[in-house]
Amino acid sequence: MSEPIINLASVNLDRLAARERRIVEAVYRLEEATVGEVLDALDDAPSYSAVRAILYTLVQKGVIDFRNVKNKYLYRPVLPKDSAQKSMIRNLLENFFAGSPTKAVAALLDVACSEMIYADYSELKNLVEKARKENR
Repeated sequence: MSEPIINLASVNLDRLAARERRIVEAVYRLEEATVGEVLDALDDAPSYSAVRAILYTLVQKGVIDFRNVKNKYLYRPVLPKDSAQKSMIRNLLENFFAGSPTKAVAALLDVACSEMIYADYSELKNLVEKARKENR
């Protein structure tokens, strides 16, 4: 494989197939990994050659990058994790919550409410206030 030319503006995590997305998520969790390490990180994983082929496809799509160390390819995400998270949240908002952050937060609170502590609610309140001030 040759080093790809990456155009960060063209990286589109929203358009990945389900299996591609699972592999990208594993690479983000691992930060940098070999094919075998990605394979081990997946539940119900496809074959080694399938993971290798999908990683190659993700390199071609500009989502994953790699480097060769001692004849091993180490794969890593192209986008920083926070950028990828924002991209996925935008997609989630558009596709599942009609672009409404309020509906998304309400669903999140509904799902996570039992695990939240007072400090979580306080932090959420501070984040909302900060966002309100920045949007003036």
